[in-house]
Amino acid sequence: MSTKRSQISLSLESSGVIGIIRMADATRLRDVTDALVAGGLRALEVTMTTPGAVDLIRALAPTLPPDFVLGAGTVIDAETVTRVFDAGAKFVVSPVFRRSVIEACHHHDVPALPGCFTPTEILDAWEAGADIVKVFPATAVGPGYIRDVLAPLRQVKLMPTGGVTVDNAGDWIRAGAVAVGLGSALLDPKAIAANDFEAIAALARRAMASVAAARGAR
Repeated sequence: MSTKRSQISLSLESSGVIGIIRMADATRLRDVTDALVAGGLRALEVTMTTPGAVDLIRALAPTLPPDFVLGAGTVIDAETVTRVFDAGAKFVVSPVFRRSVIEACHHHDVPALPGCFTPTEILDAWEAGADIVKVFPATAVGPGYIRDVLAPLRQVKLMPTGGVTVDNAGDWIRAGAVAVGLGSALLDPKAIAANDFEAIAALARRAMASVAAARGAR
């Protein structure tokens, strides 16, 4: 692994929480992002299901703090990897495992986080070069699943997404996850509709505190 890719991966692990932007209306994206930053988040992915996602990444990338890592999510083909990389994305997350996506990420020297569910998928993705494996949908399992998978597969790095809340994020970390992905648990639609961005910042702070407490207990 290159030094650059390794450093970005370590930044994602250090952040502990990766916020997931999936919005039907992106007009409040800037305010939401600022609130997440204020709440302590240092990693964020903009999903391709958000209207104008590539342009949003291009606009956001140069405006974020130097220690912030902005990536792209819901990427399922190599062509999109190139587009989001050119826009400024520093890592790429997918809901599925595609070798071509991992290869494209490494061609552009950015970490690949493919989505997998079964132990076989997880190991196949890891051996194909995944930098961190996104366990998705984690809604269907609990933190014990992470612990069980890591028992025989200690070498892999896992990031559960789906089913993670601001208050149970630490449970997944204690189970062995290197980070967690949080979407709807952070982006409260009612708070966004009411322009209550302090509520979004408060949710981010709770998630970060949950992860920090779990790491401190190790």
